[in-house]
Amino acid sequence: MKPLAIRTAAAPAPGGHYSQAIVSGGLVFVSGQLSIDPVSGERRTGPIAQQTEMVLKNLAAILLASGSDLGHVLKTTIFIADISLWGEVNEVYARVFGEHRPARSVVPTKELHYGFLIELEAIAAVKSA
Repeated sequence: MKPLAIRTAAAPAPGGHYSQAIVSGGLVFVSGQLSIDPVSGERRTGPIAQQTEMVLKNLAAILLASGSDLGHVLKTTIFIADISLWGEVNEVYARVFGEHRPARSVVPTKELHYGFLIELEAIAAVKSA
């Protein structure tokens, strides 16, 4: 089965040679999402809580276009520009995911592209028909 590249206008367009997500073998592999408004293309570089909200909103839109949703996320990797921001990120993350607790890695980085404070990638299962 050939992997299916996902493209939805409900999430930011790729800024390079990659897909928003790839579906293969019943799994969705979502590329790293930044805090970019999908309609205006505006980079939302405000407070970390707002950036986290936008990143998760973009993730949810890509998952929907892929035949999945937040409840089917298996693993996330979160890159943050400063580990001191982790508490605020985790608060938003926990509220959005609710009782669902995917496996997760948190990677502090020195800096992220364009001055963003967070980037998140995910692996999810496709919902059963």
